Amino acid sequence: MKRRDFFKASMPILLPTLVNGISLKALAETPFLRLAARGAGEDRVLVLIQLSGGNDGLNTVIPLEYYDAYHNARANIAIPAEKVLRLEGFDGTGLHPAMPELQQLFNAGKLTILQGVSYPQPNFSHFRATDIWLTGADAGQILSTGWAGRYLDQQYPHFPQDYPNAGMPDPLAIQVGSLVSPALQGPSLTMGMAISNPNSFYDLIGDKAGTPDNSRAGDQLSYIREMSVKTDQYAGVIKKAAQKVTKQSDQYPAPGKNPLADQLKIVARLVAGGLRTQIYLVSMGGFDTHAKQTDGADTTTGNHARLLARLSEAIHIFQDDLAFLQVEQRVMGMTFSEFGRRIQSNASGGTDHGAAAPVFVFGEGVRPGIIGQNPVFPDHLTVNDNVAMQTDFRTIYNTILEKWFQTDAREAAAVLLKDYPVLPLVGGGV
Repeated sequence: MKRRDFFKASMPILLPTLVNGISLKALAETPFLRLAARGAGEDRVLVLIQLSGGNDGLNTVIPLEYYDAYHNARANIAIPAEKVLRLEGFDGTGLHPAMPELQQLFNAGKLTILQGVSYPQPNFSHFRATDIWLTGADAGQILSTGWAGRYLDQQYPHFPQDYPNAGMPDPLAIQVGSLVSPALQGPSLTMGMAISNPNSFYDLIGDKAGTPDNSRAGDQLSYIREMSVKTDQYAGVIKKAAQKVTKQSDQYPAPGKNPLADQLKIVARLVAGGLRTQIYLVSMGGFDTHAKQTDGADTTTGNHARLLARLSEAIHIFQDDLAFLQVEQRVMGMTFSEFGRRIQSNASGGTDHGAAAPVFVFGEGVRPGIIGQNPVFPDHLTVNDNVAMQTDFRTIYNTILEKWFQTDAREAAAVLLKDYPVLPLVGGGV
């Protein structure tokens, strides 16, 4: 690979703008982006929330229908039945007691739970499983592009040379406070550039780097500077959008108390500020709970409970803010994690890497309820048993493409490299 090609394939844009003290990565073409800007769906926004580490789905969405089998499989971390949060219309399923806000959203018709989301022959490596989710690959397939990157390449050709323009003056997507992932890769280059801090960025575009263009590094710097100009242009429109919003929901916790809420507060502000950006990426980590997942004296507390509480609080406040800002109908959100955990807990009070897990999709546009059934427990459970797949994660992507962004089915199939079904996920009135 040529040195210039390496830079193109490895450098995402890091916007040097700070909004509420959090850096923004303006991803002019992330694999989660171009999902948008066209037709009747061009005004709609998708917010992707990555739960890094592999969330324990059985202690998140609890199968009350099979509670005895659930408890027997993980007695040292099982949530007491009387403390499980009930869901209206679904007596056999409940939520972790740390998630009352998501219970409220579900009962209000603004949350859909998809059970058993995975893919055939799941991989239990964090790195490979994350790559599969972000690229949309089969388990045995290596893809060099992200699923949304492929779509964005269809919709926004000739990036970065022709952007921003009158048709699309804003970043195609914005990543807030997250690490760069394979989702950012388009067919020919990563649509951005990573800068570790704002000062180094401005030194670079101000020709203060001290490296002449005819030096050994000249070719790389020429490309970097081209991307830097784009980033600076996007910085201006983001600042302008952020400055339009002077008041948001007063429900947000103090900065730093809930980092996910801090990220989502920025998203709400930019959506309400008029950005035409349609994909936002946010994340939270810590879900690799091999040990001490719960506090021994009270299984409703502990590390996993704290994570779920932050997730629940952040999503609920975000929805409240979107309603306050009068943009709630434009936004749909989705959580995902690279895999779930095993059915049986381990001796360390935790859970090991597993297969399928639930996904939450939320917003005014969802068709509320539960898609899929509660996981069934084997009669003779072993430490290697996993929650079975019911829904291929790519069917969720396909449904978002076709029904939320109203993409042509043939184009969606080209993006995902094969045909996938459409789920009853998006409400009929949108």
